[in-house]
Amino acid sequence: MILNIQTDRSLIRAAGRSTRYVLLSFEVPESANAAARPAIDFSFVIDRSGSMGGRKIDLARKAVIQALRMLRPSDRFSIVIYDQEVDVLVPSTPASAEALRNAATQVERVQARGSTNLGGGWLTGCEELAGHAQPGRIARCLLLSDGLANHGITDRAELARHSEELRARGITTSTIGLGADFDERLLEGMSRAGGGHFYFVEAPVQIADCLTGEVGETLEVVARDVAVVAHASQSVAVATLNSFRVQQEDGGRTRVLLGDLSSRQEVSLVLRVTFPEGREGETATVVFEVSDAGGAIAAPRADVIWTFASHQANVADMYAALASAEALNLNREGDFDFAIARLEATARRIEEYAGSDPELRAIVASLRGRHRVYSRPMAAMMRQSEHYDSRNRVTMRDASGKARQRPNS
Repeated sequence: MILNIQTDRSLIRAAGRSTRYVLLSFEVPESANAAARPAIDFSFVIDRSGSMGGRKIDLARKAVIQALRMLRPSDRFSIVIYDQEVDVLVPSTPASAEALRNAATQVERVQARGSTNLGGGWLTGCEELAGHAQPGRIARCLLLSDGLANHGITDRAELARHSEELRARGITTSTIGLGADFDERLLEGMSRAGGGHFYFVEAPVQIADCLTGEVGETLEVVARDVAVVAHASQSVAVATLNSFRVQQEDGGRTRVLLGDLSSRQEVSLVLRVTFPEGREGETATVVFEVSDAGGAIAAPRADVIWTFASHQANVADMYAALASAEALNLNREGDFDFAIARLEATARRIEEYAGSDPELRAIVASLRGRHRVYSRPMAAMMRQSEHYDSRNRVTMRDASGKARQRPNS
């Protein structure tokens, strides 16, 4: 695997702090033997509250059945359904042909009713995974909801904390939000803390593609618990503009946690490196490497001494995504003027060095094109769409929320 690194500028100011940006990218190796992939444990947690009635619940049932057909006998699965009550429809079981047939029969009987104990349903699904945890197996909980958590645990921070604790125990959480009425900050927070992925499904017909896509990506996981590690002196600060968890460690190490990565997945990180004052003629070096839990990714460490080509468009796009996310929060709180000011400040900053570059000019135009939408109360579906777009851009996912992958040659 090749670790590609570019930096915006090679010089550091001697008098005064300097901030430089690094674009780090690599492609996950293709799985050498798909037949030898590790066994996977899935828990499907499905909202059956009253708002899921009609076409939503029908398509959710079909999507779960379709996803189950992708499993092998060596995999395990469980199905949990919830409204204000939580039922384990199918306890964790090996994915034999008979078990899959019986599960399909059970799923086809699910009907929508009641309120939404999202936390209870999700934690029950995670319990099914924890009860059969084994070293070397991947455990992933897939949570689908179209509404707000209004029974049981409803606090976003508490649910995110549980998700982070479960991640530490090897259980990953991915979430799928359907329609205009779910809490995007809740579901995104859970998936981010849980090391999984967050999806926005605008129309019920998209449920199957989203659910089976997440299962398919999990089935192609090549490297687990991947991290980009930056080694620098204690006086040099390293951060990421992407929306990933960061751990600061002793010895000047900064660890950016990427979670599980799948075959041929393309990864791009924008890192911000802040240097203290120095003396003219000195050099500063930051060493980057990629690590994972099982040693599946092998790449040489890269020493960066700020001599690479410009990548202004990549940094500008990340800044624009972050500005849009912050402006969306301001719009949600009714601070419309501040939302526009945040977008405009970023547009002006990029415009200062854009020149005639078409990519940079397009980013500036896109930011200013959002002014009208962000200057007034936003329709729920538009808010979900804007939130999803900015989230995907800062987490290296494509427009549909799936991993960016190199096409098969």
